[in-house]
Amino acid sequence: MKGDDTLILTAVLSREEDMYIAECPEVGTVSQGGTVEEAVANLKEATELYLAGFPMEEGGRPIITTFEVAEHVQLYSAP
Repeated sequence: MKGDDTLILTAVLSREEDMYIAECPEVGTVSQGGTVEEAVANLKEATELYLAGFPMEEGGRPIITTFEVAEHVQLYSAP
């Protein structure tokens, strides 16, 4: 936390066609925008509205990590 009433959260962005999708993994909120800045601003607004109704519990932040997967996985159907 940054202060008594300010949280530092993560924004994960991805590009889809003509817009950016922004997600806050700690809270689960998602938004979009035509630019990165717009997507983050919309995510901030969505997250603030969500947290007004569903505040985060102390120590309730998820653990975020990375993992590897194979790029090409061949699936087999049952005979």
